[in-house]
Amino acid sequence: MLTSHQTHVTCSPATSLPLTWQQQLQQAIRDPAELCRQLGLPDALVPAAREAGQDFPLFAPRPFVSRIEPGNPADPLLRQLLPISEELSITPGFTADPLSEQGTHSVPGLLQKYHGRALLVTTGACAIHCRYCFRREYPYHESPAAARLWQPAIDQLAADPQIEEVILSGGDPLTLVDSQLSELVERLQAIPHLKLLRIHTRLPIMIPGRICDSLLDWLTATRLQPIMVIHANHANELDGEVAESLERLSRAGILLLNQSVLLSGVNDDAGTLANLSRRLIELRVQPYYLHQLDRVQGAAHFEVPVERGQQILSQLSSLLPGYALPRYVQELPGQPAKTPIPVLVP
Repeated sequence: MLTSHQTHVTCSPATSLPLTWQQQLQQAIRDPAELCRQLGLPDALVPAAREAGQDFPLFAPRPFVSRIEPGNPADPLLRQLLPISEELSITPGFTADPLSEQGTHSVPGLLQKYHGRALLVTTGACAIHCRYCFRREYPYHESPAAARLWQPAIDQLAADPQIEEVILSGGDPLTLVDSQLSELVERLQAIPHLKLLRIHTRLPIMIPGRICDSLLDWLTATRLQPIMVIHANHANELDGEVAESLERLSRAGILLLNQSVLLSGVNDDAGTLANLSRRLIELRVQPYYLHQLDRVQGAAHFEVPVERGQQILSQLSSLLPGYALPRYVQELPGQPAKTPIPVLVP
């Protein structure tokens, strides 16, 4: 499961936030009772949240919580982070490792599923515990936990000239401090055949102050072409502070993509997804993927049937220009790439 959040080195946030991004991580809400008090939610939600959160606890950064509508138990942002009793249900077809990732390790911490790309699991820490996370039971203790332990993975990357892109994932790689990330990227860019550096992260949305000067320094100094894939599921996640953080990245020349997950009770209608895509385009972020839910145990209540997803995407295609349409995909174990889900254009 995802681990705690260890950060020690500070950087000066680009925004005028009173706390560093590390301090905001440390002050995230972990107690369902505190979350309910802050949002004016019924105390009756607390017992189920505590029971469902025993193995995968609540972790909610306050900047994200501030975007949740007070007093609304059905708020789409709240639904993504509050544990509920449905997580305890055993549902056939939902497993601890829905993508069979444990069979794709070449060395600890390095996943090789697709041709020309490799994924480096940099950390188990995240800025939020998404209740639908497909890695909620991932054995992070088996991955390298310090920079000095990354060397076997780096050696493996260097030994395979077919790999052109390395993906930093986790957890969330931006929970690591910039000195660690800068060291890692320096070691990666020394591998001649690597060309692209992709970072999968929710930090620019969860804690916008993470996009600080020291992050931009190493991200723009590397010879590798940087690509950042953020993760927003609803337009309400993209407030003014998030817009400022994304603008800094865009102006620095970072290609920005967004991936979403189709989630029941969050974004399972065409109007909601259209609003998300429009807002992303305003912020110079390309809508990239809309994922069918990965069938991790504890997340069955989020699943939208594929047939319903196809209907939603068909409706969405009539509301948006082609460049604003995300690709509807499903990740299936053993496949050489993500599997497109066909959508009938009306």
